[in-house]
Amino acid sequence: MYFDYLERILKARVYDVAQETPLEFAPNLSRRLDNKILLKREDMQSVFSFKLRGAYNKMAQLPSDLLAQGVIAASAGNHAQGVALAASRLGTRSIIVMPVTTPEVKVNAVKARGAEVVLFGNTYDDAYTHARQLEQEKDLIFIHPFDDPDVIAGQGTIGMEILRQCQQPIHAVFVAIGGGGLISGIAAYIKRLHPEIKIIGVEPVDAAAMYQSLQAGKRIRLPQVGLFADGVAVREVGVETFRLCQQYVDEIILVDTDDICAAIKDVFEDTRSILEPAGALAIAGAKAYVEREQITGKTLVTIACGANMNFDRLRFVAERAELGERREAIFAVNIPEAPGILCRFCECLGDRNLTEFSYRIADSQEAHIFVGLQIKNRADAGQIVQNFESCGFKTIDLTDDELTKLHLRHMVGGRSLRRPQ
Repeated sequence: MYFDYLERILKARVYDVAQETPLEFAPNLSRRLDNKILLKREDMQSVFSFKLRGAYNKMAQLPSDLLAQGVIAASAGNHAQGVALAASRLGTRSIIVMPVTTPEVKVNAVKARGAEVVLFGNTYDDAYTHARQLEQEKDLIFIHPFDDPDVIAGQGTIGMEILRQCQQPIHAVFVAIGGGGLISGIAAYIKRLHPEIKIIGVEPVDAAAMYQSLQAGKRIRLPQVGLFADGVAVREVGVETFRLCQQYVDEIILVDTDDICAAIKDVFEDTRSILEPAGALAIAGAKAYVEREQITGKTLVTIACGANMNFDRLRFVAERAELGERREAIFAVNIPEAPGILCRFCECLGDRNLTEFSYRIADSQEAHIFVGLQIKNRADAGQIVQNFESCGFKTIDLTDDELTKLHLRHMVGGRSLRRPQ
């Protein structure tokens, strides 16, 4: 079925609950990347996410008799808050099915808006299946988080605002992808009016359902997804969103956990706001794109799409941000167990700052050192390996080893020193 998204977006009812969020210049990040980086601050919505746009637009379009039946939704959190707020404004009942892995801050926020919360399953897909069952049992109206033309049109109002707010030529717009509703709406609007603007999606490497689907030319269902960026942890994208991404999206960039953490820190340094992992995806993607393409002087728009961050994640984010910025490297170094060797080891370090040090005696002949060092870039890490090996120390660069990054700082035994960043 054909949908005229330009017309739907222009007629979308979102501003009863949503605000036109600012398009802010990020001075520190722009200076570092040598491009003009703009942040579309959807984290400043009342529910700290863009999701209320699509949810409200969908529900506001429902006939009054259907709306009166009540609504149900499945969500990892942000869509849930949008549906709960919309239901409260429109005077109807709402039930939200959320994965048991959903951050507590999101669960509490949904309850605070008057919705009934049902926790079920470990992923969005588990919650979705259960919600569709409850939809039939309780005769409710299901509000899809992304695969619905009215939801897509509601999110597309962000694209409308971007073109109105930015008068200079835009090189590219970077958008996080979960199920694809946000990028579909933005792309459908911008590409109709300015097809020369690149629309670039960003997904985590461990939740790349749209990337794999576009590569295969058909929707791919992932066997599992990573949960760090829980807001985009979707195993299978929508039918309509896949069609629109095939038509309008120029490419998708994949980023890892360290890249996301570094992007959260970048936004904090420019705005003093803390995005959730999914909310920082677009910024991480823009950084990766600039590094790959080596562009300068361009205007890049990034959607800061959510800020529902659990406070207890902040320590993890802070530690991993240094790795994501390529400011820290981790090495395993074998040294002989002999007098004066530690002195020689320190000489190899030069004037570099230590961030981590763990020393273990393997036997009477050899010891193992795990060391973290501040670096300028990845080439600097290679130079450090050469320095150690020129001193006769066997060295392995573990910077990109996920097991090391997760467990090095929780080692049992040995002597460990962690330097605050």
